[in-house]
Amino acid sequence: MPGTTDAGFVEAVRLVLGELPDLPHVPELPGRGVTAAMTGRGLAVVEGLAADLQPAGWRLTDASGVDQRRARSLLAQDLDAVEELAQGYEGSFKTQVAGPWTLAATVEKPRGDKVLSDHGARRELAQALAEGIGSHLADLRRRVRGVDRWIVQVDEPALGAVVDGQVPTASGYGRHRRVDLPEASAHLEWLVAAITDAGGEAWVHSCAPQTPWSLVAGTGAAGLSADLDMLGPQDLDTFAEALEAGRTAALGIVPSTDPSSAPSDARLTERVQRWLDMLGLDPEVVGERLVVTPTCGLASATPEWAARAVGLSATIARNL
Repeated sequence: MPGTTDAGFVEAVRLVLGELPDLPHVPELPGRGVTAAMTGRGLAVVEGLAADLQPAGWRLTDASGVDQRRARSLLAQDLDAVEELAQGYEGSFKTQVAGPWTLAATVEKPRGDKVLSDHGARRELAQALAEGIGSHLADLRRRVRGVDRWIVQVDEPALGAVVDGQVPTASGYGRHRRVDLPEASAHLEWLVAAITDAGGEAWVHSCAPQTPWSLVAGTGAAGLSADLDMLGPQDLDTFAEALEAGRTAALGIVPSTDPSSAPSDARLTERVQRWLDMLGLDPEVVGERLVVTPTCGLASATPEWAARAVGLSATIARNL
């Protein structure tokens, strides 16, 4: 969500609780700085690994630096606001965390270069994340007691680049070697299993092109989340099979940044209907497992459009 202040976070919580009564979420406001952005939030959740912020970005260290401590403090402060405003809420609730491969592609080893470059380091980071998500979910469950279904969205925008060998090295002149599909799947499986073991439901999200959705589906994730425009013909069968198998499909369809002319809910509803028709699926059959969302990039919108996009998503869902 857009916003650069802690007060903006509180307003974002009020917005999602008011506009999305069936599936509110813990907002992220990366405009508040690196400790509030996706990688910083992920490092606030991991257990057993220390990190600090260097000029080149986040780096693993021997002891937690001030920035990792700030990231953890900010997360706790944000959850305090969620706890206060969600008093009496009952139903489903969603939170999110950066996935193991996106963290490995954005965090450096102690002596430089990405964690992605070291087989042992990336395994250790994935396991620390899996361990930390259990504690994070326990904290959320204690804070918002009326929630009977905690969904954890695993954000993996870097997954496609990781398996295709497209992540730049520190120099920028080369690319890290591609990660074999079995290893890529295994690290995701650890996190999905940890979420499930903690009583949560894992959805994997990516808004990047060339995401290997068949690999994601094989990890046991209960939901797949993508921008509709980023799904290629090869992904249609994967999403159709997921819906038919009782999994969730979350589709980014509402523009995330201020459009020149606002789309109507009727036109966007029709677009989802055409997509379902192309898959040979009946909206009345899969409707309970279909989620409508804004596309990626909502944090770059104006607050006015962000609020409208969230409301428009809910309207389209009701239409369907």
